[in-house]
Amino acid sequence: MGDRVGTGIAGLDQMLEGGVPAGHIVAVIGSCGTGKTTLALQYLAAGLKQGEKGIFISLEEDEAAIMQTSKSYGWDIEPQIASKNMAVFKIEPSEAKVALARIKTDLPNLIKSMGAKRLVLDSVSLLNMLSTDEAEKRSILFALCQQIKGAGATALLTAEARPENPTASRDGLVEYVADGVIVLSYVVPGSGGDVQLSIRVMKMRRTKHSRAIKPYNLTSSGMEVLSASQVF
Repeated sequence: MGDRVGTGIAGLDQMLEGGVPAGHIVAVIGSCGTGKTTLALQYLAAGLKQGEKGIFISLEEDEAAIMQTSKSYGWDIEPQIASKNMAVFKIEPSEAKVALARIKTDLPNLIKSMGAKRLVLDSVSLLNMLSTDEAEKRSILFALCQQIKGAGATALLTAEARPENPTASRDGLVEYVADGVIVLSYVVPGSGGDVQLSIRVMKMRRTKHSRAIKPYNLTSSGMEVLSASQVF
């Protein structure tokens, strides 16, 4: 078993034989409110705790909002940004084409010059709105993943779930270019009880991962996967 990159979520790492294999690109798919951004920030915060630098690329929130969200969970990333241990970039959807072209040329150099080990792109779904051509979308995503891998980072790419199939991304592309797929979803008990959040590792190359569906909570200190419990 190769090097593992801990997610910062003990129960999830347990499902993954200790964490995500180093150098992997992992898609985190879920509908609104399932905690995709929380998981992504927790992953970066865990790296910072171990002295691993990180990059957060957002297509939805600006740096101030991301710092505020992190702080609400007890992860104060402001000093880490000031000391260049973490970088946050916001891409405006209206300028996404220009920004993507710049990312293609600048991102590998940025990862290497920073020495960043972890990267998050939140969310890849908006990138796919840049083109209506499926082959072009796949090509953009594949090139981006290759650049991240080539620069030596382990990345999480969040993606919106398809309403009619919550285990698939909205465009159905990211799961094919990623090395791993983690799905966050809602489970509504038949008895009409409280909605339960559940996590499942659909795919993780080079890992004998758990295929069980496990419950999780979003707490004041982040995501907590209850790996000893079952979803009914």
